[in-house]
Amino acid sequence: MEEKLKQEPSDIIKVVVFGPESTGKTTLSRELAQHYNTHWVPEYAREYLQNKWDREKKVCEPHDLLPIAEGQMKMENDLTKKVTNLLVCDTDLLETKVYSEAYYVGYCDPLLEKYALENSYDLYLLTYIDVPWVADDLRDKPNERERMYQYFKDTLKRYDRNFTILKGGKNERLAKAIEHIDQLWKN
Repeated sequence: MEEKLKQEPSDIIKVVVFGPESTGKTTLSRELAQHYNTHWVPEYAREYLQNKWDREKKVCEPHDLLPIAEGQMKMENDLTKKVTNLLVCDTDLLETKVYSEAYYVGYCDPLLEKYALENSYDLYLLTYIDVPWVADDLRDKPNERERMYQYFKDTLKRYDRNFTILKGGKNERLAKAIEHIDQLWKN
């Protein structure tokens, strides 16, 4: 089990698009991958939970979190082997930890928490809540956007992650993200 949550070592730059639901993470991840001609890691939880909803009409439960984390890391580790310079991740285990704590009254499986804190990334792009909230089968906190955004931001600060906040429209966010990623190559 533990090996399935462990990040494969690599010399590539890894960037995580991070933040609450419906803040443009997937769109930005795709655009960044296209800009840099690289791969992006989709959010495994969306596929997993949409399938669960379609089959059972059930939402995420605590026992779903480790399989979600394993699926996320499998995709990330597989794609890490296919890129030579940059990998864009549309979420990471730290995001799964945030959702676990937010939905399950501060609880996070100790194994998930261990790897959420051990796995490392070069930059987090924290997406702000200034884009319209779009409903779907899985999104359920339209009235808690500010609270969730603050939880994500506080988590990045608490664990001393390198991050920048992205606000504005698609073009503004993309330009700022590119500026910060380009800085990683200069350092």
